[in-house]
Amino acid sequence: MNKSMLMLICVRALRRNAMRSLLTALGVVIGVGAVITTLSIGHGARLQIEEQVNRLGQNVVLVFPGSRTLGGVSVGGGTVNTLTVEDALAIRDEIPEVVAASPEVRSQRQVSYGNRNWFTRIYGQSSDYLQIRQWPMETGRMFDEEDVIRAHKVAVVGQTIVEELFEGADPVGEIVRVRGMPLEIIGVLERKGMSLMGSVQDDIILIPYSTAFRYVSGRSHAMVINVQVYESDYMQIAQQKIGDLLRERHRLGPDQPDDFTVQTQEEVARTATETSRVMTFLLGSIAAISLFVGGIGIMNIMLVSVTERTREIGVRIAVGARTQDILRQFLVEAILLSCLGGIIGILLGALFSHLLATYAGWAVQLSTQAILYSFSFSAAVGIFFGYYPARKAARLNPIEALRYE
Repeated sequence: MNKSMLMLICVRALRRNAMRSLLTALGVVIGVGAVITTLSIGHGARLQIEEQVNRLGQNVVLVFPGSRTLGGVSVGGGTVNTLTVEDALAIRDEIPEVVAASPEVRSQRQVSYGNRNWFTRIYGQSSDYLQIRQWPMETGRMFDEEDVIRAHKVAVVGQTIVEELFEGADPVGEIVRVRGMPLEIIGVLERKGMSLMGSVQDDIILIPYSTAFRYVSGRSHAMVINVQVYESDYMQIAQQKIGDLLRERHRLGPDQPDDFTVQTQEEVARTATETSRVMTFLLGSIAAISLFVGGIGIMNIMLVSVTERTREIGVRIAVGARTQDILRQFLVEAILLSCLGGIIGILLGALFSHLLATYAGWAVQLSTQAILYSFSFSAAVGIFFGYYPARKAARLNPIEALRYE
């Protein structure tokens, strides 16, 4: 039997019970659609996280304070003031691979302008911060080293501050007040969007860290040190040298643990994507189970079909059909059902992914790889679950089949 004749016979057999064929394929449709949607959500989440990590800047290393132990219980990183401005300056000046370093001190304060006010984040930074973060200015300028040394009361603001306090007007040259202290706005940052942790990066005011220490935060230690390395190839080397330098500066003995944490940009990305990867795997596994159940449905219907068409099989064998012809016919029918379900499932999965991206605002990215995997898996389901019914049909005794009523 040639291939075109075989395909024609299989299509006619499926069309004979069109509604049953569609309902049989429904399990595969749901499974493939769920797999496509799940993988699209996971892929989109990973791309969004990578984009947000890139917004941290290029070749960034972050240094965090250490933890402390109370009653034998660790209370977490950042609970000890172990980082200083001098540490940041030493990292910048003594490690050749480092281009820039900025000690960071954070506060949350009410900011007022005229009869308007806004609760926002105030970050004390060095003049290198925008270089580290690759954050361009929209108007005005960034404060310089002189402003930091003299603790000038100047500020650079994000787009949210412009919208909330100045209703979109250019605020350069205006004065805002924080706890009664005047701050002259000397620059406006370009819009940055959401951060890796889901906060709005544009809701921020940058001031010199010396000004923050003296007038705003009441702190004397840095909460984070932002470091930029010359090239990505030197990230691991710089990370090791920063650790060695800080251990020396903090006078830690060989048996004492670090009182700080040094993380590279890649480590931050891995940490951020781990949860997304695990959730995608779990949801994808559930979707794959539904596809497996759809395959069982195909096998069940094909077994019923073999029973219903026993006499037909006997007649075909009697007129010269070979065992392998019968085997191939029922196997191709199962594969056609599975592939039909796979195609419809891919279309529904793509449609649902588009709806999630359009109306729910989710980060969804439909990948060609996910489509190929899903379709290949649906075809494999047809082969796997269609083989047994096809084999059963091929092994029917033609005399008994002809007698079957």
